[in-house]
Parts: sequence; C-alpha cells; structure tokens
Amino acid sequence: MHLRKLTLINYKNFSSQSFELDSKINCFVGNNGIGKTNVLDAVYHLSFGKSYFNPIATQNIRHGEDFLVVDGHFEKEGREEKVICSYKKGQKKVIKRNGKIYDKISDHIGFLPLVIISPADRDLIIEGSETRRKFIDSVISQSNKTYLTRLINYNKVLTQRNSLLKYFAVNNTFDPETLSIYNEQLHGLGTDIFETRKQFLEIFIPIFRKRYIAISGGKEAINISYQSQLFERSLPELFETNLKKDRALQYTSVGIHKDDLSFEIQDYPIKKFGSQGQQKSFLIALKLAQFDFIKEQARVTPILLLDDIFDKLDEERVGQIVKLVENDHFGQIFISDTHAERTEDVVKETHQSYKIFRL
Repeated sequence: MHLRKLTLINYKNFSSQSFELDSKINCFVGNNGIGKTNVLDAVYHLSFGKSYFNPIATQNIRHGEDFLVVDGHFEKEGREEKVICSYKKGQKKVIKRNGKIYDKISDHIGFLPLVIISPADRDLIIEGSETRRKFIDSVISQSNKTYLTRLINYNKVLTQRNSLLKYFAVNNTFDPETLSIYNEQLHGLGTDIFETRKQFLEIFIPIFRKRYIAISGGKEAINISYQSQLFERSLPELFETNLKKDRALQYTSVGIHKDDLSFEIQDYPIKKFGSQGQQKSFLIALKLAQFDFIKEQARVTPILLLDDIFDKLDEERVGQIVKLVENDHFGQIFISDTHAERTEDVVKETHQSYKIFRL
C-alpha cells in the first residue's frame, strides 16, 4: 500500500498544495516552521481522520479560512483508493472513501494502517496514564474492529454512569437498580477489553524487546508491564467496594479506563532511571514493534512517518533505523528534516527510490 498523490487545501499553513509521491521514500526538507511536519500530519489525518499533533479540528484550519481538505490517492492491493477528509467550522468532520461518506469515522480506522515516530512520542514516557492507554488502544484498534467498537461503547456507558452519579449528588437521591444496569454493561465490555489488552501485550512485548536490542545494541533488561485493577478483582467487586467513593467524587474511579503501562529498564521506571539515549531507543523500539504487529495482524504494510528524527537522535541511532528500512519489510516512508544534504546522504544508503521536496 502507498500514497501516490497528496493534496492539501487550507490545512495548517498550506493554502493549496499537491505532492506527487514516490512509492518508497519521500523527504520533506526546509527550515523550522515551514510546514514539513504538517505534511506528515496530513498523511496521518487520512489514516485516522484527525491530526496526530492537535486533536482540536478547528486549529488545523489555515488562519483566516473556515474549512480544510486533505485529499489522498492511494494504491492498495492493486486497487486505487481515494480518501478525502474535510472539515468546515461549525459542522461535522467528513471522511469519504471513493466518494462514499463514512457513517462513523471509526469505520475508517485500520483501512490505511500507519505508524508515526515523532519527538512528541516522549509524552508516552513523561505524561499520565491516558497517553499510554491511547497508544495501546490505537495499536489494537488498527487491526481489531471489535475491540474499537467495545472501547467506544465502554466510554459511552462510562459517561452515562458518571452523569448518573452527578444526578444522585445534585438531587440528593440514589437508585441502585439504574446504577446496576450501567455496572453490568461496563462489566461485560470492560472485561473483554482487559482480556484483549492482556493477549495483545503477550504478543507485543517480545517483538518490542527484539527491536530495542536491534536499535540500542544494549544488554540492559527492558520491559513493559500492564497495570490494571482487574488483575486483583472483577469489575462488579470493584464497583461495590468503591461505591461510596464514586458517589462522593461523582465519577467512576475504577475500571479499565484507569489501566496503565509501566515502561521499565533494569526493573526501574525508565522515566526516572533511563538515560536520554535509552529513552529514545525505547520509544523507537515501541513504534517499530507497533509497525511489526500491525503488519502481521492486518496483512498490509503500514505507511511509516519519521518526523524530525534526525535532529533528535544521534547519528548511530539514525544509522540503525536506516539499516532497518533498507529491506522490503517496510513499505512507503515519509521523512521530515531541516537539512536536505543530510537527509539525502542518509536515504541514498537505503538503495531505494526516493523524492526530496524542498518546502
């Protein structure tokens, strides 16, 4: 699968721009602030229906305009696929595939599998549990529609349960029967999500470890451990034990929406005990393992976006990544960088076809 042509209209700092793309490597080079990352983000938009860097849709529209369009012509399994994402202020976002509008944006997820490696990935280490949950959910959802549907439904029921707890508090009332209906729904959906996350990590962690060793050459022991309240108790038990607390807080304090991943090096949190180099290697291994997992599960080679990595990594690690993309395991790759010569020197070594776009 690859993107043949990309057209941006009023997307971030582009008024109207088209790119005829190479099927292997595409490099966008230029000074900071000129829009290199925006091009990669537009490709991400075509896959996920949203920006990787700014989920607030209105802020992706070019200043002074009231709409945006991202138009992509793909080749997938010998067929041409046209995907258009458009958004007008005050209206719903629209995604069309071959002229047909999706009823739900979630139906599009996984059709154009994609992995991005960016300096923003550091949030996975330094931010709270929600960032890591989003990562694991994104990886699973690209190849597991049932999981994505369950996740969406769980979050809907969770919102309803939270609204009910607020209603109880405001009206000084309590209805255990209505609450038990939501508890039962969350139990069914949440238990399935928990089991899927466990099974996913059993497959994913060995792939991740292999990638880490290849990138870092490191001998240190690294690990990802899954932290969930469901290892200790079932959801009905958790709801019962924490009912008083939930009523006081007016929201649901237990469940799979509190799950987290612990990133560890030598049995200690990498956030505190990993060097900068180790943290970078950890994140790149995480993303390349995501690539491997999705490729295996979806039976389609994902597009790989490498945003600004040459500026943020030492030459040795960049060299390791370039060696990895030399073989046919990888498909189409997009690279952004500030130095055209450096980028060209690196991509020449891959012995693949490439195009360089100077912005």
